[in-house]
Amino acid sequence: MCDKDHFAESVAEYEARGLITRRQFGVLVAAGAPMMLPASANAQATSEREVEIKTPDGTCDAYFVHPASGAAPAVLVWPDIFGLRPAMRTMGKRLAASGYSVLVVNHFYRNGKPSATGATPIPEMLPFRKGMSAATDMTDAKAFVAWLDAQPQVNKNRKVGVHGYCMGGPMSFHTASAVPDRIGAVASFHGGGLVNDAAGQDSPHLLAAATKASFLIAIAENDDQRRPNDKTVLKETFDKAKLAAEIEVYQGAHGWCPPDTLVYNEPAAEKAWSRMLALYGKALA
Repeated sequence: MCDKDHFAESVAEYEARGLITRRQFGVLVAAGAPMMLPASANAQATSEREVEIKTPDGTCDAYFVHPASGAAPAVLVWPDIFGLRPAMRTMGKRLAASGYSVLVVNHFYRNGKPSATGATPIPEMLPFRKGMSAATDMTDAKAFVAWLDAQPQVNKNRKVGVHGYCMGGPMSFHTASAVPDRIGAVASFHGGGLVNDAAGQDSPHLLAAATKASFLIAIAENDDQRRPNDKTVLKETFDKAKLAAEIEVYQGAHGWCPPDTLVYNEPAAEKAWSRMLALYGKALA
């Protein structure tokens, strides 16, 4: 998990492969290099705005982007340890161009608006997690889904999708548990702590298995090396619950999906993206 600084280990591994150095990446970020992603097929025009959403704990700032016309299925996005930033907005906009009304939240809103990139040292981000828990994930999720359902750009007759990166993985599972009647699809990308032995029956994977959603769980190869039994536990749990779940170990280090991280792996990221679109295309139809 990122909160244990395994991301730094992933970076070291990525450097060892000779793909990019910290210094090279730091220069790119400092120069304001755009976070480019491959173009989407049949991309729609989009509209975007910064929004504020009331929650039981305060006001969350977020980015809302949607097709320029009509109402579309909603998707809630939980960022990784580096928070709401240009790379996450870029990813949200790309998803909106594929026909979804997308809300990307600042899950650190209780402690401010961090100015971070995928190259920010993990220890600098940890203080922003203060006050966050499974319980706050769920109360936030209820507020975010209710806000989405109040927007004219959201098709309320369609189920809502949710996905998260890194720490956003278990937050996505908590969302499905908090709003089971609205969430139709859940995706976790290099999520940490999906199987939480210390949480017992409140482990994210058990809470999620009590819902009716479909799941995509993309596991980083080095996370799988640390906890090789998690994929088996996840498969057995979702099979027992008779829920559709695609569970796969990807050839990417923890953090491989966002384009501004030091371990971004475009082929693996694009594969995960295509599987997410397939999930949403089926479960949110």
